[in-house]
Amino acid sequence: MPQGLNLGMLGVQDFAGGQAPSAAAPPLDTAFAAWRESFIPKAVAKGLPEERVRAELMGLTPDPHVITLDHRQPELTKPISNYLNTCTSASNIARGQAGLAAQQTVLYPISDRTGVPGEIIVAIWGMESAFGAVQGSDDVLRSLATLASDGRRRAWAEGELIAAFKILVSGEAGRAQLRGSWAGAMGQTQFSPSDYLNFAVDGDGDGRRDIWGSAADALASTANFLSRKAAWRAEGAVQVEVALPRAGFDYSLAEGPMKSVAEWLAMGVTAPRGFPDVAVHGDTAGLILPMGWQGPGFLIYPNHMAIRAYNNSVAYALGVGLLADRIAGGGPLVQPWPNDQPLTLADREGAQAALLRLGFDPGGQDGVIGTGTRKAARAWQMSRSLPADGYLSYDLIQRLKAEAGITDPPAAASGPSA
Repeated sequence: MPQGLNLGMLGVQDFAGGQAPSAAAPPLDTAFAAWRESFIPKAVAKGLPEERVRAELMGLTPDPHVITLDHRQPELTKPISNYLNTCTSASNIARGQAGLAAQQTVLYPISDRTGVPGEIIVAIWGMESAFGAVQGSDDVLRSLATLASDGRRRAWAEGELIAAFKILVSGEAGRAQLRGSWAGAMGQTQFSPSDYLNFAVDGDGDGRRDIWGSAADALASTANFLSRKAAWRAEGAVQVEVALPRAGFDYSLAEGPMKSVAEWLAMGVTAPRGFPDVAVHGDTAGLILPMGWQGPGFLIYPNHMAIRAYNNSVAYALGVGLLADRIAGGGPLVQPWPNDQPLTLADREGAQAALLRLGFDPGGQDGVIGTGTRKAARAWQMSRSLPADGYLSYDLIQRLKAEAGITDPPAAASGPSA
């Protein structure tokens, strides 16, 4: 499955985690060799030839770069607005519109068959590989073997490695073709090996499933994934920008239960550019406030969640929806993004420590502002009669830390010592 936004392989950090390697781990080459010998029987048990598996693995060494990326915890995270503005840049909109026009003969039958609009497929194409231009150059077998031997995600990585070997043994792709991201995602729309086996299709009629060299195959495969695995709803909405009443609205409903559009309308929610017809007539929707009550709000529909099945990130799914809307000729957001500043790791960990000290358990102090931290932040906000949107801006984090009596460590001296 795709691992994140490309646009030059730019990563989505809003749900990324971090974990330090164990100091007691054995030397990497010894650990890798031990893992390799334990893995080969598992691969053989799945029907793969031992000679082929052993031959491919014997020449491999673990890739330290992959381990570094898998364990990273970014020191600085930028507001989601930076990410979404990159997704919907003028150049991406223009390239997306050009791609949509160039692939019309491919996209029309795909959309008719799956119900997935062409602009959605093209937006994912742009997000994942800059419309096929940046597919990643890492050796998929080496990346997956490295992740498996490291152990943090062993079961998943071994399953994907077995799938990659099945692709090789079947002859659908050669070893030189199995190139992709550091986490093993491949092709123009960044499929995992297992998703390739299960959902890749021949889109150009040449009898092959070439997601690397054939845009038609990659686009058709993406639509097939969304339709079959993610339960895409034909004619369904993805998301719509909404405006919320400033007085008396319960902002804690963000990231809460799905409700009918009629229920949201009864609470005073409006759509500056109008609701999609399908949204009024049927689907339920949930509310998200990516940068809190002072920024744009969105009602998200089941098809937004289908995109998150492709890549489990709110930012990614919003980016796909916003780019697709602009490719189709829609306008920019009506509500501007707040001018917030990036958060350091100390800010994020400090916010979690402060919440815990004040009696609002964020579920960990890992510096990842995820659903647990946002839930705790909402509870703290409600207890202080603040808008309970769960958004921890830089200024709000400073207020939270001050209330909890948490002070930042002094900055290192920048000048010469006396």
